[in-house]
Formats: sequence, structure tokens, C-alpha cells
Amino acid sequence: MTCSKSFENITLVSSLLKKGEVVILPTDTVYGFSGIVDLKKSEIYKTDDKIRKIKGREESKPLIQLISSVEEIFKYTEIDLPSALLSKWPGSLTIIVPVKKDCVLNELVPTVAFRCPGDEWLRNVIAECGAPVYSTSVNRSGFPVLEKISEIKREFENEVSLIVEDGDKVCSLPSTLVLLNDDDSFKILRQGSVVL
Repeated sequence: MTCSKSFENITLVSSLLKKGEVVILPTDTVYGFSGIVDLKKSEIYKTDDKIRKIKGREESKPLIQLISSVEEIFKYTEIDLPSALLSKWPGSLTIIVPVKKDCVLNELVPTVAFRCPGDEWLRNVIAECGAPVYSTSVNRSGFPVLEKISEIKREFENEVSLIVEDGDKVCSLPSTLVLLNDDDSFKILRQGSVVL
């Protein structure tokens, strides 16, 4: 199934995500496999496992989590983020932070890579879900990222519940990925479209 990226389709997209379905969404960088993060620890979700199975990705490799607002990150971490980083949000910057000890995410992993995307439509979808949304590039593991919607549909239409179309994303850069250090400094792990 496919639909266009429109504000009329936000409810459709978020309802599928809330049911634990995997969908392909346009982001402010490239198209991404997306699934809701299981904050309620329900056995029906496991969308990260579903995404890894589609991609053929290593089980240990973590997925980025998209959040709907800058403020939302403080639900999951106690770290004071440097203003040099926060000023780039919303945008295509991914920040790896330690997760609060009492947070449900901490039961899964000690650190999480968060991004507050620059795309308003996508932030609305995430807000409607009421939880972060996993995101990882649309491709088989070890193969190039698919940039053309026709290629994405041909390769994955039968493996996901929905593909949201927003044209081709040719030559799009991935997000810049940074790791926050204990002394509030940060290290750039991947240089993407945001320059720090």
C-alpha cells in the first residue's frame, strides 16, 4: 500500500505505526524504515526486530529514534545537551546520549541515538504516535541506500505495511551523527548535512 505525504494522511500513518507495523517514511534526509518504539514493553511490537529482518541487519546494531520535539529528549536523558547541538534541532542531526536509569529504554540499551527531524509532517506523525519512532535507511544491509521511490516500491512494497511517497531523494546526505561525552563535549562520528 502507498499514500502521498500529506497532512490528511497523518492519522493513517500513525495508526499503522501504533499497531506495530513497519512503514517506509520520507525524512529530512533519506527514506527510512520506521516502527514505533515499544515504551509499554508489549510483546506485539518488536518493530526494531521486524526492521532488522527486512534489512538483513545485525541484531546488535542500534536504530536511530526520532522524536517529535526538542523538549522530548529530556524524557529519556538527564544530560544537559550543549546549545551548539540543540540549536540544530529540529534538523538532520542525530545525538547519542545515555538514557535515564529509570527509563524503560534503559532496559534495552544504555545509550540511544535521537533525532528531532526538520520535517514538520514527520514530527506530527511521531507526536500522534505518542512514542519515539525507529528510523533507518531503506536498503538491504550492505547495499546502497535507495533514493528513488520507484526502486523502493519495487524492492520493499510487499514487505512493509505502507510506503509514504514524497518524490525521489537523490544525493541526499544522511544526518550528522555525534556522540556526547561525559564532559559535555561531543565527537562527530559521521559528517552529514549538518555542519558543527
